[in-house]
Amino acid sequence: MTPRSSGSHRPGSGTILFGGSGFLGSHILKADPKIISVGRTDPGTGNRHVFVEALGNLEPLEAIEFDNVIFNVGHSDHYSLEKETLERGALTAFDYHVAPVIQVLEQLKSRGLRKFVHFSTVLLYDWKKISMPVSESDPIDPRSTRYVLSKHMAEEACRFYSRWIPIVNIRLANMYGPSPRQRYDIVHQLVVQLLTKHSGKVWTTRPSRDFIYVEDAARAVLQLMRTESSGDVNLGTGTATSVAEIVAILRAVSGFSIDDEDRQVNGPSEFRCDTTRLNSLIDWKPEYSIDQGLRRTYELMSNWHH
Repeated sequence: MTPRSSGSHRPGSGTILFGGSGFLGSHILKADPKIISVGRTDPGTGNRHVFVEALGNLEPLEAIEFDNVIFNVGHSDHYSLEKETLERGALTAFDYHVAPVIQVLEQLKSRGLRKFVHFSTVLLYDWKKISMPVSESDPIDPRSTRYVLSKHMAEEACRFYSRWIPIVNIRLANMYGPSPRQRYDIVHQLVVQLLTKHSGKVWTTRPSRDFIYVEDAARAVLQLMRTESSGDVNLGTGTATSVAEIVAILRAVSGFSIDDEDRQVNGPSEFRCDTTRLNSLIDWKPEYSIDQGLRRTYELMSNWHH
């Protein structure tokens, strides 16, 4: 992306965030109380909230001074989004990830923004062709699933609008952490099983993935927003952790059993991000090891459960 700012309107300094009720969005708001939340629901973080009924009408933002936008709108339930037959009227992956970002960018393109932060996924990479660790220049497979295709289409929309707005496109690794709401990542699902059923199960313990704790991710996002850079950047730890290690830690912290169903699953046996570009842009490193992050996730969710 090679952004050019051509708008005559120069907003004042400030940051707004779409999607503050979501997992990562709420942690970004907590990390910076000055960020203004935008949307239909006040996330309850204490940040100022501006009610916007629909993304197609951003008129309520006309009186708000901001020059940075963090756009965290979407849906992470891959299973539901990949169903062959959706219920009548159900939203698709494209409704969640493509139309919203285009609606917002079209309305904001003339504001002379300093930065627009968009979130994509490392699932875009073609796991049959990638090298390890995986860099931003590795091959992608945008048609592997509807979810991945929707993220690719959203990235392409960002490339189009980068002629007006500097856009950084963050390809997120496997993010985890405590959440009172339903989530679909393996850590959250395992913790919920352990707290509600006093046992758990996983399809397989063989794969290794790049897991990043949500608070670490939120700090990195804020730093990336403040840089003068744009384009694609992987956000992960650069370290691969096996599902077997996650299972071992959660067994130890919970005292409950977790069964391995030893199923065959798709995807690479190992995935970890090349963080060279990330580290060249910001002075950041994870504060939470996988052991610390998993223990904190379990302990906080256990307190909420009781």
